[in-house]
Amino acid sequence: MTEDQPDILPHILVVDDDTRLRELLRKYLAGNGFLVTTAKDAADARAKLAGLDFDLLVLDIMMPGENGLELTESLRKQRDIPILLLTARGEPDDRIAGLEAGADDYLAKPFNPRELLLRINSILRRQASRPPEPAPPQPVRLGPLIYLPDRDELRAGEEVIRLTTAEASLLRILAASPGMTFTREELTERSKVAGNARTIDVQVTRLRRKIEPDPREPRYLHTVRGEGYVLRPDS
Repeated sequence: MTEDQPDILPHILVVDDDTRLRELLRKYLAGNGFLVTTAKDAADARAKLAGLDFDLLVLDIMMPGENGLELTESLRKQRDIPILLLTARGEPDDRIAGLEAGADDYLAKPFNPRELLLRINSILRRQASRPPEPAPPQPVRLGPLIYLPDRDELRAGEEVIRLTTAEASLLRILAASPGMTFTREELTERSKVAGNARTIDVQVTRLRRKIEPDPREPRYLHTVRGEGYVLRPDS
């Protein structure tokens, strides 16, 4: 490994039913600093995607069975992997269809291999400059209860504990920043609770009845005198 080469080479999946072109692309891209895996059709590509991580797909549109556009649309619902479409059809409407399906770029056949290389590197640079995806919200544990922010659900085992709109809104805000104290005014502004500071107090009392072992001696949803409320879940 030379000094100007990355420690981990970008991994590309080439999907094309043309055996000759598939092998030519494999050799050319491998000779230009990429790890390359190939697939003969969409089904083969899905099998490779299930077991390996790829940095980019080079995907032919015209394939038997599930075509490249259909595979692109399907993958876009599941992951954010960059996709460069290859096609023998270079009309503007075909290019638009490819981009609307979710492709990052589109290259008509026949193409110059150097142009393919430039487009791949351009996509990978754009991908590297994107800000990282925010981490998914983590479950919040409150003794025997668990709050699932992604579902906006409070559960006791398999049972879903019903929350009113106001209670759910307060819990969502407090659980998103455990350990942070929110004033009543902040909670009123951020939540769907219509009213004033007294209204927040009433809703907090109701929420405590659902999350606290003893609402009179709160373990999780604490009052910070002179400031507001804070949620301190189990670590």
